[in-house]
Amino acid sequence: MKKHSLGLLAAVFLLAGALAACGNKEAKSDSNTIVVGASAIPHAAILKHVQSELKKEGINLKVKVFSDYVLPNKALASGELDANYYQHKPFLKKANKDNGYDLVSVGSIHLEPLGLYSKQVKKLSDVKSGAKVLVSSSQPDWGRVLTILKDGGLITLKSGVNAENATFKDIASNPKHLKFEYTFEPKLMPELLKNDEGTLVAINSNYAVQAGLNPEKDAVALEKQSSPFANIVVTNKKDRNNPAIKKLVKALKSKSTQEWIKNKWHGAVLPVE
Repeated sequence: MKKHSLGLLAAVFLLAGALAACGNKEAKSDSNTIVVGASAIPHAAILKHVQSELKKEGINLKVKVFSDYVLPNKALASGELDANYYQHKPFLKKANKDNGYDLVSVGSIHLEPLGLYSKQVKKLSDVKSGAKVLVSSSQPDWGRVLTILKDGGLITLKSGVNAENATFKDIASNPKHLKFEYTFEPKLMPELLKNDEGTLVAINSNYAVQAGLNPEKDAVALEKQSSPFANIVVTNKKDRNNPAIKKLVKALKSKSTQEWIKNKWHGAVLPVE
């Protein structure tokens, strides 16, 4: 009798486990729910803005906020996320190459113009010889900084160099002998500006806004709107045709969302066509 009871109990546990597994499988494959990783500002804010619009179409959008530039792609590649929204194409290209990811862009949404900020000068022409320029360790942003400096007449780049992929080794002339330091985490750049640790400090708009800066008013120089560094929605290659992801991109690119972005950040975040 005791053996029979134990056998029955084991069967019950096995059945419960099987049912739980089925339940987990159904939850994981819920095509109406998507989890998207994002930086806090402006990405997560923009995603939360379109949540109600997607809800009307039967899509439950969950936003997971990250504070760095490495983990969102790692989480997406491992299946923890359905998509992420925080990076530009050059950054994605490098992440895929360095880590063996198979991630793809499914839509360009906005540009956060990278800016050069200073407590010492009001314009690039005021920069003195030997000035220190602080840049983050995010290599895909180096070309953006170099382009701003080139357009401002402070440096030139070697012939044939694509500014999008340029590094500090590609500088052809540096008449003011600018000193570049580029070992800092991107999120630390506003603190370096606050402490006046360099003549020019390069800060991405999302971190600038979080620090209470207004890129349009406070930056010494901003990258142009024609920049190729638009922020994109990224997913795994196998999910690029996911209907829910397509609806997400459509909502983010809608005219109403574009107008909301313009009004919300006053040029610090620029929607792209």
